[in-house]
Order: sequence, then structure tokens, then C-alpha cells
Amino acid sequence: MNNKDFAETFAAKLGRAIEQQQFEQAINQVQDLRPIDIADVLALMESKLAWQLLERLSNRSTIFSYLEPDVQVAMAHEFPRDSMAILVGEMPADERTDLYKHLNQDQRDALLPALAQAKREDIRRLSAYEERTAGALMTSDYATLAARMTVTEALDALRLEAPDAETIYHTYVIDDERKLLGVVSLRVLILASPEQLINDIMMSTVVSCNVNDDQEDVAKVVARYDLIALPITDDSGALVGIVTHDDAMDVASDEATDDFHKSGGVTTMVGRLKDVSVRVLYRKRVFWLVFLVFGNLLSGFSIANFEEVIAANLVLVFFLPLLVDSGGNAGSQSATLMVRALATGDVVMRDWLSLLGREAVVALMLGATMAVAISIIGYVRGDAVVSLVLALSMMSVVMIGCVIGMSLPFVLNKIGLDPATASAPLITSVCDASGVLIYLFIASQFLSI
Repeated sequence: MNNKDFAETFAAKLGRAIEQQQFEQAINQVQDLRPIDIADVLALMESKLAWQLLERLSNRSTIFSYLEPDVQVAMAHEFPRDSMAILVGEMPADERTDLYKHLNQDQRDALLPALAQAKREDIRRLSAYEERTAGALMTSDYATLAARMTVTEALDALRLEAPDAETIYHTYVIDDERKLLGVVSLRVLILASPEQLINDIMMSTVVSCNVNDDQEDVAKVVARYDLIALPITDDSGALVGIVTHDDAMDVASDEATDDFHKSGGVTTMVGRLKDVSVRVLYRKRVFWLVFLVFGNLLSGFSIANFEEVIAANLVLVFFLPLLVDSGGNAGSQSATLMVRALATGDVVMRDWLSLLGREAVVALMLGATMAVAISIIGYVRGDAVVSLVLALSMMSVVMIGCVIGMSLPFVLNKIGLDPATASAPLITSVCDASGVLIYLFIASQFLSI
């Protein structure tokens, strides 16, 4: 439901129907919509009214999973304990745990006793893993088989496990201690002879991750091998969960958004931009802006040290913004390329020296091309000496900007910080300060005071 005005009108219409206790009419109006579209409508309604409709829908747990965490929590305030327990019990294990983490302590205390013991223990176990790890991302809803089963027995077992499993397209073979032995696809099972043993048709080489691995690394493994699901094991090699493809892609999207925010000098934000408060937007953006104010003072100090040169050659002021912006732009380009390459694993720290040499050659070519253009303008506005100063300054500024832009992500990565922190504002400020200093120094050597 992409039309926002239509969605708001539809939500208001549903709200009126629910207020008038016309639940059957409201259900009929949404029954042909996809779960994600119903979730979009519910998010626009008052939490109390949305819950009254949601609890009457047969696919309520699927719809609820599409809601943003803040909407889920707001709606949870309207849940009677028993109704909430039913809904949570129907949710997949990973989504159930995510909701639990967003609830306050009173809501958690009310929820847990109403759940079956197996689900209580599952929530406690999954929520105990450190955030942003494979353990915090995985689900315990998966299907397993024993190596000694026949194909017929395996298919019978899958029929029983399928309703509670996230996916049965890949089923994991384990031993009595839950050690991961192999994986078998549903396609292989269907095509195999009924008497064959799982041990004979399974794939013994299994791609897996450890429960403590970073979630970004997990997403990369899923993408690299194009997996429907990735098994997660503990330190002993026992299977403890799986990470599905859609969850891994959500992580990849979140990480890309996080890097994008950092590249603009904005700390990580959670939720939709239109729902973020003014206070949060201020807090997320103020640090870098204030920090860069003091960083930009370096440009002011450089100008102050060359006041006499500027006073004697006012034509220099005309070209100052052009030169420093060129250095900042070149540096931002280099930084963007390096941050992305480091994030995807295309380059590592040992590649820095070879990349530095190549970047220097590229920067020299770029600087020379831009120097030719600016020298012509300099000759028209000034004279041959001004033209020479501008050409040398442009080449130097672009060279320094590219080297700084390429190197800063490596430096940050080396000291354990996110390379994305080499944001465009930071690169621009550093390149501006160095560009001003280089330009005015070269000018002082060629032009008279």
C-alpha cells in the first residue's frame, strides 16, 4: 500500500468501524490485503483500535512481525496478558525474542509466566546472546534429521516439523549430541530412493558460523554462498540455530544504512526518519558539526598567517573556495571508494601501500587535468605567475586530498574504529585546512608582498 493518503483514509475508516464494534466488516475490508500492507494500515491507527482488529485476524503473528519495534511495543501496552501470550507463542523464535528485548521489565514479567515453558526457555536463551552477534540474530525454529534415517522416515519427520520450522528447504543432519554432520535439501530428498539413508545423500561439507560471530560477517557468508539459511554452531560444534536469508539481508541493509549515516557525519539512527523526534535528530547530528567547527579553525589560522600575501594579491581570494573544495571533493571520492572496499572485504590493511601508489598516480592525473583548466582562468584574471601558482596549488591540493581520503579509512580501521567514520564532512574539513595552507604557502613563494 504505497499511497500514503489512501492508507491514512483506509486506516481512519477501519478505526471508525472498530469503534462501532463492526469487527466483521473491518475484517472483510483487510482480508484481501497482504500482511505487510495490513501492518502499514495498523501502524496508522490508535494502538488500542489496531489491537482489537489484529487479535481477530488469523495471520496476526505474521502481520505483527512487519510492524516497527516502537509500534509493536506501543500495541503491547493494549494486550491482555493471555492474548499477548497467544500472539507471542505464534511468532517465530527470533522475532519473539526481538519483541521481548524491546519490552520493559513489567511487560516481560507479565509475559513470561503466560508462555509455555519451552518458549520461556527459548526466549531466555536467545536473548542472552550479545547484541549484533549471530546468536542474537538466529532462530531456533529449524528442522533436523538423523543420519541413520531412511528417506521415507526423513520425509515423515519433516511433515511433523514443517509447521514450526522457518524453512525446510535445507534440513540439518545432527548426531545424538547435536553436532552438525551435514545438510540435505528438500529437492535431494524428493528425488532420492525411499530406502536410501540420509548419511548417503547428505552434503558433509557445511558452511556455518559460530554463535559469537559478528552479524555483519554472517550476512556476508549468506550472500557469498547464496544460502537460504546458515547454520549456527556453538564452540563445541553443536547446532544451536539458523540465520535465514531474509534476516541476513535485513542486517546487510541496516549495516549499509549505518555506514551511509556515518559517511554524512550522523550517528546511527533507529526507525523511520519521519517518526524521529527533533530532539533525537539534534542529538544524532550535533557532535560532528561542533567537532568540525573547531577543525575548520585550522583554515582560519592558515589564512591569518598569510594576511600580508592575501592583502597584496587580492586575486587569490577569488580562487580560494575553488581550490579547497576541489581537494575536499577529491578526498571524499577516495574515501568513499576505500570505505566500501573495506566493508566488503575487497581490500585489507596490507593492501594500503600498493593502493597508495596507484592512488597517487590517479591523483596526479586528476590534478594535472584540473590544473590546466584553472590555470587558464588564472591567466585571464591575473597574470602568468598567478596562473602558475594556481596550477601548482591545484595539483598539490588534489594529490593531498586523495591521499588523505584513501588513507584515513585504513587508519581508523587499524585503530579499531569503523572506517565509515571517515565521513565526507571529516574528509572535507581536513582537506580544506590542508588545501588553504598549501595554496597560500605556494602563493607566498611566487608572489611579492
